[in-house]
Amino acid sequence: MTDRVFDALGDPTRRLLLERLGTSGPGSASELAGKLPVSRQAVAKHLAQLEEAGLVGRRRRGRSVEFHLIASGLDEVARWTERVGGEWSQRLRRLEEGP
Repeated sequence: MTDRVFDALGDPTRRLLLERLGTSGPGSASELAGKLPVSRQAVAKHLAQLEEAGLVGRRRRGRSVEFHLIASGLDEVARWTERVGGEWSQRLRRLEEGP
């Protein structure tokens, strides 16, 4: 799952979509596309990849579909980053201390 999340986060448009959903709340693909320099179809494809990675969910609202952020989807990445960052911090401390 972590690989899917990192793959999804590797694209700046997808990161921007996540930020928008996190700050502005749920929105349709059309609403989100209106705030970005890409087409609605491109936004829909990006949202599909974010949904596959477990970062975005969807809800039907009448005829439209609203997308929302699933913040817990980032938990595994946060744990990985914390673990790897901690390992590097220890290595750097040992280098600074010397033999």
